[in-house]
Amino acid sequence: MKNLFLAIVLLVSLSSFAQYENRDGNRIGISGGVNQSTLFGSNFSAKPGNGFAGGLSVRGNYYNNWSMIYGMQFFVNKFSLESTLKQDIDYSLSGVQVRLLLSYNVVKDHVSFDFGPVLQINGKMSINGTDENKILNGTLLRANQIVDVSKINGNAYVGISAGGKVVRLVVFYEYGFTNVFGNLNSQDGLTLLNGNRNFKGNIGTLSGQIIFNL
Repeated sequence: MKNLFLAIVLLVSLSSFAQYENRDGNRIGISGGVNQSTLFGSNFSAKPGNGFAGGLSVRGNYYNNWSMIYGMQFFVNKFSLESTLKQDIDYSLSGVQVRLLLSYNVVKDHVSFDFGPVLQINGKMSINGTDENKILNGTLLRANQIVDVSKINGNAYVGISAGGKVVRLVVFYEYGFTNVFGNLNSQDGLTLLNGNRNFKGNIGTLSGQIIFNL
């Protein structure tokens, strides 16, 4: 809760600064949509799953055809891992993201190309109670032994938005450049059950959202 509070304060502060500096060009947007996430790594056999996200953003003029976007999103990412019985175990990861993006206006007020870093703050992964004791394929790990993932992660964002001044469609991709399983590597008992291998995993998410600018 402390990290979430700090993220909200940061967004409000950035938004206030943007309003002060670019009063004539700012737009406050409310967004929501769906996403598809998957896990990249050699430890587990993963399949993508469908989730959702939504939040607030502020777009402000920066220089010539460039703008800056400050934003915060709440998200739920889902994917599945294979058990020894060849059954899919569904995992869900939720949290909040804070974005600071550069935006190049390909067609002013209509089409832009956006990119930049994303700070992600998330909790533990969740799974169905009936799946908790299933063994993950290729390991001796129970499904519920890998849920305590790293709480702070970093993503790289690239996307394109198109539409008008009021309504826009945005499609973007985020790749987690930090190891989401890094927190598990400090637990020797788990690495032993993982075939004496370090845990390594990066989450990739493709999203489509609609933005309503106020």
